[in-house]
Amino acid sequence: MSRLDLIRKEEKKYHDFCYENYKLFEEGSWLYKPVKTVMDLLPLFNNHEDIRVLDLGSGVGRNSIPIAQEIKNKNGKVVCLDLLDSALDKLKRYSAEYEVEEIIETRKADIGHYEITKNEYDLIVAVSTLEHVESEDIFDNVIKQMALGTKNNGINCMIINSEVEEIEIESNKKLDAMMEVNLKTVNMINKLNSIYEGWEVLSQLVKPLEYQIVRNEREVLLKTNAITYVARKK
Repeated sequence: MSRLDLIRKEEKKYHDFCYENYKLFEEGSWLYKPVKTVMDLLPLFNNHEDIRVLDLGSGVGRNSIPIAQEIKNKNGKVVCLDLLDSALDKLKRYSAEYEVEEIIETRKADIGHYEITKNEYDLIVAVSTLEHVESEDIFDNVIKQMALGTKNNGINCMIINSEVEEIEIESNKKLDAMMEVNLKTVNMINKLNSIYEGWEVLSQLVKPLEYQIVRNEREVLLKTNAITYVARKK
């Protein structure tokens, strides 16, 4: 099994477990509530109609369902992209439960190979997903496509992990981080600033995070510098 296949297998196992054992918007996991940075952007579209949103790596709808609720009366549409059947199946169920099934459109795809239509979206959201494409070159291409797929005055909102470390808690042994694209924080920010040159950067911050996960029945500490980057197309 290649390193990429191993990473994807581990990520699928982790996310399948979360989606099966934790309910959306209930305390106990990161599914508890949407990302505040994402939700804080929605008032910027208060005077817009026909709002088009793309959620890359949408999962079960942690962000896309609250977005859909906000734009439901504005003839809005949220296109949700994910590779996992477990995510999309739950997303469809939650969409019905929260009465936004008419607003949400699900698409099964690997974001690294998905073609984003030019000038299609008012808002493109990518939370902890871009670092899971196959390579740095594909990472660059996806972000360039996001930029091209954004309407004038539209916004791209990203949260990207960088400098990820995984440490086995019992032995304190450093493990191979299960992350396809794992760049130095400064290199990632420089890359984003280069791609979004000419855009208005609304937010750029780095937040060191650490939390416990399970890998192969072992308790693991995952450490990361999470980069929040929000830019508006002029």
